[in-house]
Amino acid sequence: MKSRLIKAQNQRVERITPSTLVIGIDIAKEKHAAQAINFRGIVLTNRPIMFSNDHAGFEHFISSIRKFQNMHNLNDVVVGMESTGHYWFNIANWLVKQGISVVLVNPMTTKRNKENRDNSPSKNDPKDALVIADAVSRGFYTPFSPKEEAFHRMRVMVTNREHWVVKSGRIKNRIHRWLDIRFPEYRQAFEDIFSPRSLATLRRFPAPSDIVQLTPEQMVQLWGVYMARPGGMRGRNKALELQALARHSVGDTTALEEDKWELRHLMDEYERICHIIDEADEMIEKLLPEIPCSDLVRSVGVSVPAAAAILAFGGDLRKLSHGNQLLRKAGLNLAERSSGKYKGHIKLTKRGNSLLRKHLYFSVFHLLSHNRAFQALHAHNIEVKRMTKMQSMMKLIGKLARMLVAMAREGQTFSANKAQPPVAA
Repeated sequence: MKSRLIKAQNQRVERITPSTLVIGIDIAKEKHAAQAINFRGIVLTNRPIMFSNDHAGFEHFISSIRKFQNMHNLNDVVVGMESTGHYWFNIANWLVKQGISVVLVNPMTTKRNKENRDNSPSKNDPKDALVIADAVSRGFYTPFSPKEEAFHRMRVMVTNREHWVVKSGRIKNRIHRWLDIRFPEYRQAFEDIFSPRSLATLRRFPAPSDIVQLTPEQMVQLWGVYMARPGGMRGRNKALELQALARHSVGDTTALEEDKWELRHLMDEYERICHIIDEADEMIEKLLPEIPCSDLVRSVGVSVPAAAAILAFGGDLRKLSHGNQLLRKAGLNLAERSSGKYKGHIKLTKRGNSLLRKHLYFSVFHLLSHNRAFQALHAHNIEVKRMTKMQSMMKLIGKLARMLVAMAREGQTFSANKAQPPVAA
């Protein structure tokens, strides 16, 4: 793997020739700063190129590029920038449309190399642009190419869905807090407080004082407004259980009506966000067949959101040569810090897409409940190889990544027989 990375960097260095104009851009919200150097790292600009984040600014930047090319007789251009935030999307796509090569520099590379030129920790936009250009001239970059439309649409949908999932989690935490203060015994009756019957309870009679005023029959009748089958022995028993808990509740009753006002709005917001997430899931499910290898990824047994995230941020799996590349994109590759006699711990780099990392982890978590092949591998790791459960999980994430890339390259669906652990002789 290391030799493959060294070879790739050498190829990137060879891309920068004596006839190449290298430009680094420090991206900002309103005005970008750019610096130009040659292949040796010699600065070609007397002062930085400042241009606004609009069409007029982009035109000024492209005219500056052509001027430097003519002035120094350079017929090739490579423009580098950091892949942080979202302000770089428009300038990167616009430059590609103009036929100019765009590359991305890891922000950590910029951070670690900012003192190379002036031995100073100072930071400003022109200096950052120069550091980025310098990193590009030495091959520390990754080529940028606009995603195919289907991949781009999927990436947007997965990112937007995650925003609402995070907001849903915050609303849930607020509801949990409300119950901890007002009705701490509530979870004894409802293991899942977001089940249909529990949501109906929180809507109509959330506080202990509301429950003790009702009969079991009235509670069942109110549940019927929100549920198709609220009654029967289960409904009556649940009502009796809630009443018994409410009579001896130690929940706070101070300013209860004001707090119930907040709960009503929390419930409204929770239901609204759930509806948005359901809409996003439907859109993702419709778009997924347009993504290459989506059927192969789904054949393993991962969920629709997880398959969408893996393909949106992992890209076209057919273009990857090894599953380790997918792990690197997720920041799940290993790093060790050792020197001399000191032997450091091996840790995950976490230098990758956090959503891809999250969904690879939860995919394995899901497969351990539904996929017999992964269950057998997990048991083998724990019982035979004496791994901890977490060590086995991380090993299975690597297994899943390599399996998905191999399936995509060979065009084969998941085979449980190929995923079985080795049989001891």
